Amino acid sequence: MISIYRFKPQFQALLQPVACALHRLGLSANQVTVFTCLSSILLGLWITGHNAQVGWFLIVPLWCFLRMALNAIDGIMAREFAEASALGAYLNELGDAVSDAALYLPFGLIAGASAGLVVTVIFLACIAELAGILGVLVGGARRHDGPMGKSDRAFAFGALGLLVGLGVPTERWMSIALAAIAALLVVTTLNRVRSGIRSARSKALGTTSE
Repeated sequence: MISIYRFKPQFQALLQPVACALHRLGLSANQVTVFTCLSSILLGLWITGHNAQVGWFLIVPLWCFLRMALNAIDGIMAREFAEASALGAYLNELGDAVSDAALYLPFGLIAGASAGLVVTVIFLACIAELAGILGVLVGGARRHDGPMGKSDRAFAFGALGLLVGLGVPTERWMSIALAAIAALLVVTTLNRVRSGIRSARSKALGTTSE
């Protein structure tokens, strides 16, 4: 199913010079990963503490885009400069989960939003990513299937942050939007489980499957 993740190779190609520049400065892939996570936490806490001033939500779409870029950059650095490690894998997966939670939680304080729905979205996002990781455990590949993968969620919450920050009334539609994201996360999990099983079976048979 369609997902923004499909455009990752082109995105990475554009960011290759940035990754090389950071490497020349002496930065590592893990440092970029940790910086991204800590920045997301601080931003989430700041917006939560200033939720009455909706203009702060305008930072969310900007950070979501920058975060996608940084996530791509740390992957490039790990691959191109032999920095891939077990620690890096843990930092990447756990950092993304923590960052998502920190950035999504402030939306539970918006007029018309359901805090329960926000928590549900965070929970389902964790389940979807777990389903993706389990693709490796069953002998296949790490799954990034959509329609609500990491990049798709960044786009969705970036768009919501933009609308909130611009002062668009949210009472009538915010919970509906969150419910739609939750539903798409369920579909994403099912897609990843199905694709993971198919990939594992194909690998066992010596064939390839996407």
